[in-house]
Amino acid sequence: MARRSKHPVNVKMVDEAPRGARIADRVTGFMGSWRFIIVQTVIVAIWVAGNAWLLSRPFDPYPFILLNLAFSTQAAYAAPLILLAGNRAALRDRLTLEHAAAETDIEDAQNRELLAGNATYQEIVGSQQQVEAAA
Repeated sequence: MARRSKHPVNVKMVDEAPRGARIADRVTGFMGSWRFIIVQTVIVAIWVAGNAWLLSRPFDPYPFILLNLAFSTQAAYAAPLILLAGNRAALRDRLTLEHAAAETDIEDAQNRELLAGNATYQEIVGSQQQVEAAA
């Protein structure tokens, strides 16, 4: 069972996110990682080494047209996913700031009530001290 978020922004952006948005977040999260860079580097090295080893009949002769096609296809899919994830990150940041501002407004109102209550108690204590001093 998936863990449900408690923070309202996470509920909206993670728990209630459409499947496509969650997939885009995961794919771009992987594509922006060292694991992806290492895996892609290993694949390219194997590709080039395989072609060098099969010099008599390489499956993708120099200048590696098929490898370039694979990179182009990857970039064609990666760019929109990265933009989608970036837009979602910007929306999440905006919602987080709006939530923090709303919470700050609530806390500010509570602090004002507490200060007003403290001022009232100070007036009461001050008037009692004056009565005691006069007696």
